[in-house]
Amino acid sequence: MDMQDWRPRLLRGQWFSHLPASLQDSLLDAARVRRLSVGQRLFQRGDPPCGLYAVLEGAVRIGAVNEQGKEALLSLVEAPHWFGEICLFDGQARTHDAFGLGPCTLLHIPHIALLTLLDEQPVYWRQLALLMSQKLRLTFINLEQLSLMPAPVRLAHRLLMIAEGYGEIDEPRRVLQLPQEQLASMLSLSRQTTNQILKDLQGQGILNLGYGEIEILDVQRLRALVAV
Repeated sequence: MDMQDWRPRLLRGQWFSHLPASLQDSLLDAARVRRLSVGQRLFQRGDPPCGLYAVLEGAVRIGAVNEQGKEALLSLVEAPHWFGEICLFDGQARTHDAFGLGPCTLLHIPHIALLTLLDEQPVYWRQLALLMSQKLRLTFINLEQLSLMPAPVRLAHRLLMIAEGYGEIDEPRRVLQLPQEQLASMLSLSRQTTNQILKDLQGQGILNLGYGEIEILDVQRLRALVAV
């Protein structure tokens, strides 16, 4: 498949759609397609830099596992989200693990190819910095919520963020492929607490719970919970 064939899908995302056309072309020219099976590892904490990725189909789980085997799930990265840019700036090892949540297709810009492009066109560094700064803003927001917001508000806000692709898409998704245990891990809540909050929201007609998925029935009422 020609890399240019993926352009319409990538243009659905805010970051790529706002890039200069010349940079879009350069990224696609350097790109290759990478496919992951269910649970297949893309990279793990401590791995050397390997480039920049965009999710084209499916989702990637970003997190870490401690010595006792307990996983901290940070985020689920879905199309058309880009990730992996931190190592580009400092050249250091990967900070977290990345696995295919299910079968997924990625666009991969190899690390060396990306550095070569940026050496030739240093003005493009700003575009990569904007990608990283967006993640930094989200991190600060999540840390603040963890300290200050009650669990139901944090949960509602995270569902909205996921539905909106963390600011990458204009039209929010209504159905989220998100098991309750993974949502609980992202929020640092117990599965029991998460389940109770979700059932309360379902009882209010805001959500509908299915096997491994959450359907948002009333986006406005969910937003109202966050605004309280």
